[in-house]
Amino acid sequence: MSAFPSRRLAAALGAVCAFAAGPVPAAEPVFEIPPPAQDIAASGAEARAVLAGGCFWGVQGVFEHVRGVKRAVAGYAGGPAGAADYETVSGGRSGHAEAVEITYDPGQISYGELLRIFFAVVHDPMQLNRQGPDVGTQYRSAVFAANAAQRQAAQAYIAQLNRSGAYPRPLATAVEDLKGFYPAEEYHQDYLLRHPESPYIVINDLPKVRNLARAFPARYRDAPVRARP
Repeated sequence: MSAFPSRRLAAALGAVCAFAAGPVPAAEPVFEIPPPAQDIAASGAEARAVLAGGCFWGVQGVFEHVRGVKRAVAGYAGGPAGAADYETVSGGRSGHAEAVEITYDPGQISYGELLRIFFAVVHDPMQLNRQGPDVGTQYRSAVFAANAAQRQAAQAYIAQLNRSGAYPRPLATAVEDLKGFYPAEEYHQDYLLRHPESPYIVINDLPKVRNLARAFPARYRDAPVRARP
């Protein structure tokens, strides 16, 4: 699809106005958080995690730079298959969140370590039904658990972080059962990598990648994986 998605166009135009009006907003903060006390033991050649933290362009873009991640696919989770398309999800009543399915090597990185990156640099987990300029339940913070072990690990980590004092407010992240993941349209895949000059990406998402490199240097890789080679 050649046309720029309408909602993203509005955000990009707002970003252009921000450039013209004054200094670029400061990069998002890095939340200094402890590793999870409870994790999932490594097993098998690969595993999957589905996470939602606002616009999937940035979530996908960060995890594509994480060592141990084999593939990150932008898509939709939380709603029915028949509503899993961009226009319907953007309406805010589909039940879906913009989400990313992360395929990873559990011998290199654990589920808990992915969650730590998610809560530390990928998004602001204190924001309810929004991230940055994007507002609505489709931008909610959510962990979509594929099984009981993922659900237990995510719930335990959220409780641990709320007790840690690392955040000034309780986390708004929901833990939901994964009922299905539906890949987004092709023009959304690898968007950050293909459009690093986009004002929306420059302001909202590239700072997250830089935060990953600074906060998790051992986990960062400069050459990203791609959803679509």
